Amino acid sequence: QVQLVESGGAVVQPGGSLRLSCAASGFSFRTYTMIWYRQAPDQERVLVATIAAVVPVQIRYANSVKGRFTISRNNARNTVYLQMTKLKTEDTGVYFCSVVIPPSQFFGQGTQVTVFS
Repeated sequence: QVQLVESGGAVVQPGGSLRLSCAASGFSFRTYTMIWYRQAPDQERVLVATIAAVVPVQIRYANSVKGRFTISRNNARNTVYLQMTKLKTEDTGVYFCSVVIPPSQFFGQGTQVTVFS
């Protein structure tokens, strides 16, 4: 079965950095686009970044994180990463990684990022 396990969340001060990881199993990781979402308190889940599987790898970011976040993947380790820099209070939320394997979309349990001064 598909499993996605996020880690790396923490409490950081504005301007700080974090690296989130998502370990995937139960599917052919190298074949699928991987996605990071964020869900802030009392808000809907929003897309943060995506990284495709096909070379040349296409990467997309939400406008709010462009220039600050970097998504990457290691197909040998079945892991997708989200490097976050210059963190802002509005980056606070639970970060989920996700994969769409039709007809379903799968999410991990999430990892909490709190940007707090």
